[in-house]
Amino acid sequence: MRCPIPSARFFVPPLLALAFMPGVAHGMEGPPPSFAAVAKAARPAVCHIFAAQAARAVHDPLEEFSRRFFGETPPKTEPRRSLGSGFVISRDGYIVTNAHVVREATRIRVRLADKQEYEAKLVGADEKTDVALIKIESRAALPVVTLGSSDALEVGDWVVAIGNPFGLAQTVTAGIVSAKGRVIGAGPYDDFIQTDASINPGNSGGPLLDLDGEVVGINSAIYSRSGGSVGIGFAIPIDMARHIIDQLRQHGRVVRGWMGVSVQPMTPELAHSFGLEQPQGVIIADVMRGGPAERAGLRRGDILLQYQGRAILEMQHFPALVADTAVGSRVEVRVLRHGEEKTFSVTVAELPEPKAETSRGAAADWGIAVADLTPSLARRLGLPPQLRGVVITGVESGSAADEAGLQPGDLIREAGRREVRSVREYQAALAAARATLLLLVQRGDFLSYVALRRE
Repeated sequence: MRCPIPSARFFVPPLLALAFMPGVAHGMEGPPPSFAAVAKAARPAVCHIFAAQAARAVHDPLEEFSRRFFGETPPKTEPRRSLGSGFVISRDGYIVTNAHVVREATRIRVRLADKQEYEAKLVGADEKTDVALIKIESRAALPVVTLGSSDALEVGDWVVAIGNPFGLAQTVTAGIVSAKGRVIGAGPYDDFIQTDASINPGNSGGPLLDLDGEVVGINSAIYSRSGGSVGIGFAIPIDMARHIIDQLRQHGRVVRGWMGVSVQPMTPELAHSFGLEQPQGVIIADVMRGGPAERAGLRRGDILLQYQGRAILEMQHFPALVADTAVGSRVEVRVLRHGEEKTFSVTVAELPEPKAETSRGAAADWGIAVADLTPSLARRLGLPPQLRGVVITGVESGSAADEAGLQPGDLIREAGRREVRSVREYQAALAAARATLLLLVQRGDFLSYVALRRE
């Protein structure tokens, strides 16, 4: 899993089960005296997952010596294994876990709480949300947990973790919901529940339960500098995972809606450049050619305000809204274009692979040197020959442009909402600018708007 927090590592967390205690209300002050009732009810459905991956070649310092004196020798390999947790959701053997627990597995083995072991098959896995579904065959009906509602969770509610930290089966820990809607950079649909229940490597894939004993999340990551728990763990909300689980069960894969746009957050600097008093909505940084958005009339630079009547308040919420929309549905999208609100009807298509990632913007200032994009320069930079713009050849050290991350090799496509095809056109746009200048910058395959403020 990618590490979104500097100088920190994300490790696999334990299976979270929420503690239920008879007679204890959600609003009770102070900790309940015992989580034994929840642990007793949930542990039978919590399982230990062993996944074996294909062997990987291992570097041997004596390999070159052996080759020199004894000829070719077969490369040494060592098997790879991962340990995790899961929970049974149906009496006929469907088990939920994390996708990273069973990634590239050649064999999956499940050990239930009663010590019975089963070979499991992978039904499907979704890397974008880190949710996987596996299946075991048992003659007897299996104990299960019930899926609840993560939307009903409130910060401060009690939760319990049950899992296999460091291979220690059926470990139970408790804590509270520390925050909701966390974005940690794990994927395009980040919306994690944060908890301080102690979770450690070896417990990914376990359930997070509420005080009714129902699953409200799936543990997926922890924040740690040492590899152990420091009280910051993250779980996938079950209300998001439920849709994924249903699709994996029915189709073995996840079908997502797609509009064909990439978006970036609206910062105060960008809001000022767009003539807004305060940030609102998200900016369309790029519109894919031939995609649903382009066919509907949406343009680069439009500010998305609403999707099907729902206000777009955070950038990470928009991709999830579109992804959850049924393919073929017509949706109403409200945008702000040049100060005027407009409504467009978009027919949602299926998300193609590979997925177009969401672009990220940054505020910047003057302090850059540019050159015309010649055919030879385009080849050196790996850019399509039909592209037009000016190439950044230098960034002044210590300038706001430098601090914002503009780099030599970035391609400026627009300046001041005008297309620029030469240094002359770029300089004309600069001359017309006042305190701020809005640039459309391409880096690699991605486009983003950058607001430049004169120092």
